[in-house]
Amino acid sequence: MAASLLCSFPVRASQGPAVRQDRGFSLIELLVTTALIAIVSAMAVPLMTNASDAIKLSQATRQVERELQTARLKAVSVNQPMRIRFDCPAAKQYRMVELVGTPSVPAATDSAANRCSLANFPYPAADKDMLTRPNNDGPLRQIEASVSFQQSTTIEFWPDGSAHSNTGGVNPWPTIASPGTNIILVRNGKTRTVLVNGVGKVQLLP
Repeated sequence: MAASLLCSFPVRASQGPAVRQDRGFSLIELLVTTALIAIVSAMAVPLMTNASDAIKLSQATRQVERELQTARLKAVSVNQPMRIRFDCPAAKQYRMVELVGTPSVPAATDSAANRCSLANFPYPAADKDMLTRPNNDGPLRQIEASVSFQQSTTIEFWPDGSAHSNTGGVNPWPTIASPGTNIILVRNGKTRTVLVNGVGKVQLLP
């Protein structure tokens, strides 16, 4: 009876350790993955470069726009003509300077090559005596090294807020004609523009 019971159950052969089916990546799979990463990276680099160009150019243009706005406000508040001179005293630099003479009779200093120099005209001024000029010059500004002024002209703001530029070499400088004058900045072929019109409106163009 016992023997028949033992025989009624199938006897399983003893098995060794289970064989794992896991395996790593093949060489072909690794090469394909690497190629895809390289392609995506090559596509992303120009996009990142373009974005960097646009950001740096926009930042530089906004700085110039703010300095023009500051010069106009300063001219009105201190009742003195103010100028913004570009690429002065060196390329990529600009500065807000007070007119030493008057719009009708500018002094020789106003057109001097060193008018923007901090060594010759320090900031802040040595004194704040309203009878001493210049005492309203601003700090020397510099745009980002990779950005340049493609087009610029000295802008002169009068105490009434109007804007003028030196066209025709006459004094006083005529009011900027409609639709205005452009200050254009460039970086790697891309440009941004600040528009200044005769009533002194300073506008950052898209």
